[in-house]
Amino acid sequence: MPINHRFASVLLAAALAGCATTATQSTGGTSVVAVAPYQETIELSGRLQVTYQKDGQPGSTNGGFEWSQRPGQIDVAFLNPLKQTVATISVTPQQATLTEAGRPPRTAQDIDSLSAQALGWSLPVSGLRDWLQGYATAADGKRFIASPSNNSVYTKDGWRLRFVSWQAGANGTQMPRNIMAERNAGANGGDLAIQIILDPAA
Repeated sequence: MPINHRFASVLLAAALAGCATTATQSTGGTSVVAVAPYQETIELSGRLQVTYQKDGQPGSTNGGFEWSQRPGQIDVAFLNPLKQTVATISVTPQQATLTEAGRPPRTAQDIDSLSAQALGWSLPVSGLRDWLQGYATAADGKRFIASPSNNSVYTKDGWRLRFVSWQAGANGTQMPRNIMAERNAGANGGDLAIQIILDPAA
């Protein structure tokens, strides 16, 4: 499998962004349940599918992933259908490292540079850390907090983000289950569509 097919989902998962702690938001004066408070330390797993255009040709990739996040570091494993680790990525404020079995590690100063090296086209690495927990930066620069009744936003970096379905979180909150992100990247690499389906919360 070509490298851009094997590592798209791994690189998607490594995004460094800010945090938020609000679990409710107001709509028309009525408080509605939204996502759980943002967590700096969290472990998630699931599957994702990416469809894209590169050099005018369509492509796609899919696979499982395991995400481990703590202050100052993110570790992601990309899994094949047999649940075997195909590749891992580790991101710190200093550098990002991509490792594939039987190949030397690839490093870059940040995940944006690494994704460009490995794939040749850009991924929404600045947003995914937020998206996986139901947060985003809206087009107007404000913090977006998703909920089942307020589940769509255009982000500051040009993505249409939809939280398609939800699952129960702790203390009556909700957590994303199915996330769709779409962007027309134009001359910078063509259209991109990302679907993330998270495993049920523990």
